[in-house]
Parts: sequence; structure tokens; C-alpha cells
Amino acid sequence: MSVAESIETPVEVVAENIGGIDSARVSLEPGINVLTGRNATNRTSFLQAIMAALGSDRPSLKGDAEEGEVELSFGEGHYRRSLYRRNDTVVFDGEPYLEDAELADLFAFLLESNEARRVVSRGDDLRELIMRPIDTDEIQAEIRQLEDEKREIDDRLDHLDDLKNELPSLEERRVSIDGEIENLEAELEEVEAELDDLDADVEESQSQKEGLESTFADLRSARRELESIEYDLETERESHAELENERERIETDLADLTDEDGDDESPERLQGRVQELRERKRDLDTTLNELQSVVRFNEERLEDGGIDLGDTVDDDTDAVTDRLLAGEDNVICWTCGSEVERDAIESTLERLQELHQSKLADRNALQEKIDDLTTRQKELRQRQNRRERLEERLDSIEDDLAAHGDRIDDLEDERTEQEARVEDLEDDTESFDDTDYSEVLEAHRDANGLEIEIENLEDERTEVDERIAELEATIEEREELDDRREEITDELADLRTRVDRIEDDAVEAFNEHMSSILSILDYANIDRIWIERREGTVKEGRRKVERTAFDLHVIRSTADGTSYEDRIEHLSESEREVTGLVFALAGYLVHDVYEQVPFMLLDSLEAIDSDRIAALVEYFETYADCLIVALLPEDASALDDAHNYVTEI
Repeated sequence: MSVAESIETPVEVVAENIGGIDSARVSLEPGINVLTGRNATNRTSFLQAIMAALGSDRPSLKGDAEEGEVELSFGEGHYRRSLYRRNDTVVFDGEPYLEDAELADLFAFLLESNEARRVVSRGDDLRELIMRPIDTDEIQAEIRQLEDEKREIDDRLDHLDDLKNELPSLEERRVSIDGEIENLEAELEEVEAELDDLDADVEESQSQKEGLESTFADLRSARRELESIEYDLETERESHAELENERERIETDLADLTDEDGDDESPERLQGRVQELRERKRDLDTTLNELQSVVRFNEERLEDGGIDLGDTVDDDTDAVTDRLLAGEDNVICWTCGSEVERDAIESTLERLQELHQSKLADRNALQEKIDDLTTRQKELRQRQNRRERLEERLDSIEDDLAAHGDRIDDLEDERTEQEARVEDLEDDTESFDDTDYSEVLEAHRDANGLEIEIENLEDERTEVDERIAELEATIEEREELDDRREEITDELADLRTRVDRIEDDAVEAFNEHMSSILSILDYANIDRIWIERREGTVKEGRRKVERTAFDLHVIRSTADGTSYEDRIEHLSESEREVTGLVFALAGYLVHDVYEQVPFMLLDSLEAIDSDRIAALVEYFETYADCLIVALLPEDASALDDAHNYVTEI
């Protein structure tokens, strides 16, 4: 997330063919900027131009233009956005201030259609909107990744503990080996001294003596070679057995995967089904949006009692300028211009609302099917990938088993040959028994046995020393692993509570600012408007999961001071607008939108009286470097003259 530039110098905006603007050049100042004028003076269009330059894709292109452009400059920054009409849609190009304007669209660009403003008056899901910018799936994936890493570290730490426990026994064995070697070397010295004495007493030919010594030397070497071959053979057999066990486990796993597979299911078939359902859902979304617009438009017209078809409606405000009542029970129809009964229009509107609810239920059912199929598709792909990995490993094991089998056969042949060689050399040494050197022979045999024992013990001591060094080096990892484990624990705690913290912060921010605003604006008969965060069970797909909900409460009091809870529908239009704006401000603060974009835009405040608008604007100005608000002249007159006023666009 980029950090917003601070606005300390004038902001220059040049717009062409945006909304209702042909061309405009406007200079804004840090602080509060008031766009003042009557209806149809392009104030809303100018706000849309700023939105476009900042990165929003919601602004519209002038109806009779094929392309438009807006440039925004302040400080050392220069930002440009172009709009083009392509196949009845508007596409955007250029280098805007923001790469992703989702947060700004939700919580900084507070025009009449802003979702955060409208969610209150429509009674929609407050929690869903405030949490929309949070990618909970990404958070859960990160949690799973950290949990896996933590498990691996725990396993490694357990292994290090086992190694640490192994060290004392190894050190004891090393001391024992040193003692045994020392004793054997002492025995060998005695035998060699005895041989020296025998050599002095016995007269023998030099060739016989050399032959005797050479035979024993060859025997020692042959025995060592035989031990080496037997060690290699045992190692190969153990490896072969481990591979056979692994092959058996993999074959079992593959059999289980085959049993779980359906005959007619595959990720590719499911992808086609998911794509089909998503296209149907997109069609339903379009229909729902159109129905919602129709319903909202007709509700507003019905509340106004119809319209005078001879009058025009300002595109920027969509306000009805004249309300004409044809009679207590009749209205002027805004579609055909004739006088009709209110009940007939209300009945039609009710059918439209029922159709909207029916389409919404169809859309939710489609989403549930999409979720189920997507989950199943993911499971099938995971199983397919696992099967491929197992089959690849099985092929590798077969190759390794063949190689180990060949090596075992070769070692068995070598062992047979070496055993025969040792046996021949032992026979050669026994041939000296028939000579006069039997005593010398026995002494040589004793010396030979002692030398072999000493060599074996020295080899074992070398292995023990190497193992001790390896363990000591490995155990040094523990401090690093402990530090990483602690970091992961902190990260997991942060991730697991991030959603809760954002929800708590949003509720706290709304309640705090709502209390302050109500105190400043002094609405009669409203004691408190506040959000309660509560846990509840909702259905997601086929599962029921625990989720939080935001309940909006309105507390009023009677003339005698008795408090009671009212419904949001009973608030005045002014009160609903203020509540929606405060909810948007809560999202602006909770998601640190001010760190992304230094602008805040306000429009369509006519439902609020001018003094309260002035107080509200002053309150909001605290949180944005540059606040731009569009007002009618009579509303703008209540603000301080020191602000920057823009009267022509």
C-alpha cells in the first residue's frame, strides 16, 4: 500500500468530457473546498472527474463524447486518466494516483450512490461492507501456511531433544572405547614383548619369519575387508526393505485414491459446470441491479407523489423539483403522465419487490452451487496431483529397488569370495602349527587379534566422534528455531485476531463518532445511535459457520424522559444521511484510507439543513488533507468564508 502524499500546495484539475462537463479547469486548496451552485452546474461531474484521476472506474463519459480526459496535479505529482467509449462501455487508461481505488470508492468518495452511505438507509449488511476490503481467504491461507511451518519446527525441536538425549550415551561410549583401546594396547605391548623374547631364543630363517608375518598381515587385511563388505551388504538390505515398505504404503494410498474417485467426475467437467453457473449468476446480478434501480426509483417517485412531466430533472442531483398531488389517493404517473390510483402503483411496486426477492434467492442458490462445485473441483485437483506425485515416486522406487537388488547380489558375491580368501589365509596360518614355531605362531595370532580389535574400536570411536560433532552442530539450530517459532506464534495470533480487531475497531469508531456528531448536530428525540457486534450462525454453502453481525440500534426518548428503541426506517432522511456518512467515516478510519489518498469527496447533502451541513463538513475536514464538498448556495452560506469556494466549473 502506497502512502498518500500530503497536500500542502494548490491542486490543479483539468477535465474534459467527464459527466456533464465539456471542459473545466479548477484550482483547489488544502483544507475545505466548497463547490457551490444551483442544480445542473456540473458539481457532481467535477467530483467524478477527481475520482477518475485518483483511480476510480465509476465516473461516466459525457453522453455525446467518445473520449474524455482528466489531469490532476499537486506538489511534484502529476496524474492523468483517459476515458474511451468501446462497445457501449467506458474503458480507462493512463496513470492515476491509486493503483487500486476500492477503499477510496467505498470510504472516501462519498457521493450520493456511495455504498457505505446507502447501506444504512437500505438496511443492508453493515459488517459485510466494512469487511469487504479484507481478503479473509488470503488470511486463512497464510494461517495454514504458518501452522504447517510451526508443526515442522515443533517436529524438528522434538528431534533435537532426542538428539540432545543421545549425547550423554555417546560421550559415555567414547570414554568406554578409549578405556578398552588403552587396555588392548597394553596387552598388545605384552604380546609384542613376548614375541621379541621368542625371536631372540628361536633361530629361524629370515624367509620363514617374513612368510609368517606376511600371512598374518594378509589375514588381518582380508578380515577387515570382509567386515566392510558385510557392513555395506547390511546397509543395502536395510535400504531395500525401507523402499519395499514405502512402495507398499504408496500402493495402498493409490488404491484408496482410486476408490474415492467418481466415474463421471473430473476437474475439467466441473470447471465447465462452474463457468456455466457463473455466467447465469452474472446475468442474475445484472437483472438484480436493474430491478433494484427500478424499485428505488419508483419508491422515491411514489414518496414524492409523482412528477410534473413538463419539468426537467437535474442529472447531478436526481431531485424532483415539483411534487404534484392529483388527489389524496391518486398520483401523476411518471411513466405515462396520466393520473392513476396510488394503490395500483404500490401493487406494481410490490410485485417488483417480490420479483427482486425471488431473483435474489435464485442468485444465492446459484452461489451455493458454485461454492460446492468449486470446493469439489479443488478436492479433485488435489487428489489428482497427489496421485501423479505418488505414481512418480512409485516409478522412482522401482528403479531404486532394482539398483539396490543388483548391488546386493554383487556384495553377496564379493562376500562369498572374501570368506573363501579369509578361510584360505587361516589355513595358511595353521600350516605353521606343524613347525617348531608353534609358540611364536600363537603369539602372532594373539597380536593379530589384538590389533584387529584395536582397529575396530578406533573405527567405532571415529564414528562416535563424528556423530557427537554432528549432534552438537545440529543442536545449535535450537536457538534459531525457538526464535522463529516465537515469531510464528505472534504472527498467528495477529492473523487470527485481525478480523476481530477490524470489526471491533469499526464498531468503536462508528459509535464514538456517532455520539460526537449527534452531540454537535443536536437532533431532537435521539439519545443514541450505535452498532452492536454480536456472534451468530449463518449458512455458507452446505455448512453452518459462526460469523459476526453488526446490529444498528436507535435509542429515542419520550417527552417524560422514557427511553425506547426505534427502527432505522423511522429516522428522518436527514438523520439517515448523517448515519450513513458516519458509517463511511468509520470505514475510512479503520482501513486507514487517509494513508492511501489525501482527498475526501462529499455530495448530495440537501436532506440535511445548512447549519448541520456546516458542522458536519468541519468535523470531516479533520480527517482529510483536502475535503471537497458540493453544496447549494443556501447551504454553502452557512460555512466559514475563509474556505476555498468554487462557483464556476
